Amino acid sequence: MTGSALSIQRPGLRDVPPLRIAVVGAGGWGAQHARVVTERVDTELVAVVGRSPERTAARAAAYGTRGYTSISGMLEAEHPDLVMVSLPNEGRFAPTRELLQAGVPLLVEKPLVFDLGEADALLDAAGDTFFAINFNHRYAEPVLRARAALQAGELGDLVFATWRFGGEANRGPSPHANLIETQCHGFDMLEHLCGPIASVAAQMTSMTYGAFSTVAIALEFASGAVGTMLGSYDSSYAYPDTQRVELNGTAGRAVIHDTVRALTLQSVGDETERVWRPGYFDDEARSFERTFDRHLDAVLAALRAGSPPPVPASAGRRALELAHAVIRSHESGARVPTPPSRGYRR
Repeated sequence: MTGSALSIQRPGLRDVPPLRIAVVGAGGWGAQHARVVTERVDTELVAVVGRSPERTAARAAAYGTRGYTSISGMLEAEHPDLVMVSLPNEGRFAPTRELLQAGVPLLVEKPLVFDLGEADALLDAAGDTFFAINFNHRYAEPVLRARAALQAGELGDLVFATWRFGGEANRGPSPHANLIETQCHGFDMLEHLCGPIASVAAQMTSMTYGAFSTVAIALEFASGAVGTMLGSYDSSYAYPDTQRVELNGTAGRAVIHDTVRALTLQSVGDETERVWRPGYFDDEARSFERTFDRHLDAVLAALRAGSPPPVPASAGRRALELAHAVIRSHESGARVPTPPSRGYRR
């Protein structure tokens, strides 16, 4: 998977009818949703839905489509093949449920929701409807290569894994915004690479601004391996290695640096380190935003084939389940078992 700054070819399948896609959400990351759709040759952005008439009209005009402030009105007029949802964290439950009740295939942003009861209500409303969640970190080039090394046995049996991710605060109404909104990527990533997390034990601090802005978690994997997570809103995205994943096995080690920046691989006893970094012209692999494009490739392929989503919404429910177990552990001072429950699928 390489890209080039010299390439002018638009991504997507040729010689297929374009899928009609609507975006619900006219905020910052919603612009990425509009971008990935309009840059493809096999998709058409048929609508942007937002709460603010002015912002929605401006976003729709910027991407050459129509703006709506009503989901039902958009569905009646446009009949999209897929709707992509990018709304504020605590404001996405009702719009997502409305879309699912209409039977529309969905790709939603993470976190799924903040409340487990709401997560279950969404999965119930979905039934067999195509319902995907955007855990786009899975599609970063270093992650793809690290997973391939694991599956090829290059690291041997996994013994421990670590996740660290911290930057400036994205404050919200929940005291656990860092854990649920941001570290959900860590839960998903570690289970994607290492298998089910069997139990968690946690410490948190609220010393900076009142919310639990930094959390440290000890993990037990079902395989017998152990792990740690450190997630913080009290750091800076300007720091190198603000996001770091280490996978240590009996035969070697893999380290993912800043999601897309680099992968290092090393064998036990070998002082030579192998490094992958995106090349001079490989802007596609270098860009964090382009992990979304890669995920959308897989989403559209599954949707066209009538297959399940590559990352189902149940993965969002699982990340939320783990986050709530971490909260219980912090509150009780005890380790909390986390056997996979509803709809677990990696």
